[in-house]
Amino acid sequence: MSHWLVAPVLLPALLAPLMLLFLRKRLMESRVLSIASCLSLLALAGLLMAQANDGTIQTYALGDWRAPFGIILVLDRLSALMLMVTAILALAVMIYAVVTGLDRKGWHFHPLFQFQLLGLNGAFLTGDLFNLFVFFEVLLIASYGLMLHGGGAARLKAGVQYVVVNLVGSTLFLVAVGLLYGATGTLNMAHMGQRVAQAPAGDHGLILAGGLLMIAVFALKAAVVPLHFWLPRTYGSTSAPVAALFAIMTKVGAYCILRFTTVVFGDGAGELAWAPAPYLLPAALATMLLGFIGVLGARHLRQLAAFSVIGSMGTLVSAIAVFTPESTAAALYYLPHSTLAAAALFLVADQITRRRGDFGDVLSPSPVFAGAGPLSGLFFLTAIAVVGLPPLSGFPGKLLILDAVRDAPGGWWIWGFILGTTVISLLAFARAGSVLFWKSAATTGEIKASAPVAPVASALVVAGLLASLAALTLAGGPVSAYLNATGEQIYEAGAYGGAVLGPG
Repeated sequence: MSHWLVAPVLLPALLAPLMLLFLRKRLMESRVLSIASCLSLLALAGLLMAQANDGTIQTYALGDWRAPFGIILVLDRLSALMLMVTAILALAVMIYAVVTGLDRKGWHFHPLFQFQLLGLNGAFLTGDLFNLFVFFEVLLIASYGLMLHGGGAARLKAGVQYVVVNLVGSTLFLVAVGLLYGATGTLNMAHMGQRVAQAPAGDHGLILAGGLLMIAVFALKAAVVPLHFWLPRTYGSTSAPVAALFAIMTKVGAYCILRFTTVVFGDGAGELAWAPAPYLLPAALATMLLGFIGVLGARHLRQLAAFSVIGSMGTLVSAIAVFTPESTAAALYYLPHSTLAAAALFLVADQITRRRGDFGDVLSPSPVFAGAGPLSGLFFLTAIAVVGLPPLSGFPGKLLILDAVRDAPGGWWIWGFILGTTVISLLAFARAGSVLFWKSAATTGEIKASAPVAPVASALVVAGLLASLAALTLAGGPVSAYLNATGEQIYEAGAYGGAVLGPG
């Protein structure tokens, strides 16, 4: 049992109260500690990914209380990948928040950021549903505080909606947990998978109801239609670095759909095998279409970025919903791409908004603003990433999904929706770019930046995110090999349960 496995949870859990109690009004020390924490988490994620790469599924029993009764953390290739994506995103967002001065607008930004990382890392590592609920609540509280950071009436209004929706989700989560516990007598996912396989036919209805309700909760977190309505206002109202960090939160929902379905309702579940699958694909296709139509109809730049998150989630979940090793590997290639591309788009939108003064993020012509030339290049590259065009990783990501689902039931529907929405998103970003840069170049007048922009440092953060997408393309061979092995491991019968519960 490697003690490194608990470090991604323990590090932010210790730093958050330390900052809150002793560094609340010491900004420089908080900044240094936060950036050091993000770098440490990145190093830990690399170490754990290297350990997971040999195919061994590691477990950590907190307090040495063994499964299925204790709190179990589980590390496999999938959870290691999610930790790595979270660490990369967190480092970029933290640097951007520091160089643009967002963390100056309140005393609790850095502790809340650490609590957010605690919830994210814990959700990706936990092996039971109750502690998944706990980490979800940590996420909710921290994300609410981060969303309101900096104040504003619009932000407060969107925050109330966000909290109400998530409290409803939390209530449904507890109801689903109660149904599943009542039918199986356990909350450990690996143990629950065994109990579902052995359940008498009379309990199948109760298990199915609990399982589908749980999937609905995860779909709410992932902003899958029709449970997406909270995301545009939430992501569009908060600050850009927080919205960029929130790009990983929808992936928590997608991760939980994949993990819960494969462990509890996998091939060994008998008559209940893959019970959630028929409901996921139609919802994913609707999410894809609605998201990118929202991108086309957006009248504000941050609204465009928010709807692009919904559209990309539809693409991701459509690949997951096929539930084969090949489609899952393709989805997992697209997952880090869509996360980092969305984050880059929110940060570019912030840089444009800061420079446009009273015009803000409205998609209408304005006089030429300072730095329009370099920003047009960053916007162009970010648009390429979000749309999924070469040479960045969205293009091979979509190709991998199309190839993986070609022979699957409903595969041609996925082909049609992905190709169609790619055209829609291309038109949407072409329109937005022409309004912001081409038409604005012909508009007379002067414009004054509305906020400090830290042009070089903030642009370097966005460039770093785009460079990571280019690296994902260049390292496509080794990355695909890792993800193919991840897909095989996820669907290997008894592998997860055997590692968590032991032989027998």
